[in-house]
Amino acid sequence: MKPQRIDAHQHFWRYRPEDYPWIGPGMELLAQDRLPGEFHPVLMAEGLDASIAVQARAGREETGFLLALAREDARIAGVVGWEDIASPQLAEHVGEWGRDKLLGFRHVIQDERDVAAFVAQPDFNRGVAWLQGQGLVYDVLVYQRQLPEVQAFCARHDAHWLVLDHLGKPALTEFCKGEEAYQQWRRELRALGALPHVACKLSGLVTEADWVRGLRQKDYENIVLCLDTALEVFGAERLMFGSDWPVCLLAASYARVAGVVREWAQTRLSASEQTQVWGGTAARCYNVA
Repeated sequence: MKPQRIDAHQHFWRYRPEDYPWIGPGMELLAQDRLPGEFHPVLMAEGLDASIAVQARAGREETGFLLALAREDARIAGVVGWEDIASPQLAEHVGEWGRDKLLGFRHVIQDERDVAAFVAQPDFNRGVAWLQGQGLVYDVLVYQRQLPEVQAFCARHDAHWLVLDHLGKPALTEFCKGEEAYQQWRRELRALGALPHVACKLSGLVTEADWVRGLRQKDYENIVLCLDTALEVFGAERLMFGSDWPVCLLAASYARVAGVVREWAQTRLSASEQTQVWGGTAARCYNVA
């Protein structure tokens, strides 16, 4: 049976300003409904079969919303939802969702005032350990500057997969100013890559560059540098493509985002390694049938 080609990271929403305060001025492109009927034609146009829908707001209603979409559409392979992972009722709450399309959970750690303190909370750590015991993935979302603050957390939770979103959000706006920012990001990524239970999404890079002024050739060169570094650090067997649609549209079309990774993969990877990046890794880590 031909393996599924999977976009491992995208979002859906019915837009209400109060639910998405992170969609601010200059991001009007995102301030509208973004649903499967719009997404799936562009997904299939790039030769992809399915996607993993990831939470874009905190609240249990987000998980229910995404699961309802997924259960109506086979092209949504599964959901990375949201729960209060520190809650003493975590097992009960997760049990309410069922496991047919639920793949894991994420919290937007990048927005926490003190990331190190947040990931050190005993109740939070007990919750993540319980999730791993259930075979559920936890997605780690932080900025480059916060990577050192999650290293001990990631090392501690080694009973199942952790997935680093967006390559740890490298500070691409700083990469053009000299080597220091890149080398710092590379060092921090290597520390996480040394943990065999951490996988990484090739996603979210176009919006880490200066998308307001428009992406330039140097920006794409820096993105390819990041992809090369991720390959060096994780190997193809721990990398997975993700578009970050519709957020990516602020900077580039879906076709452009997929095309950058495709062109890179065709010149760097064997056929079997490309299969991993385009779905194999995601299917294995998230246990997608």
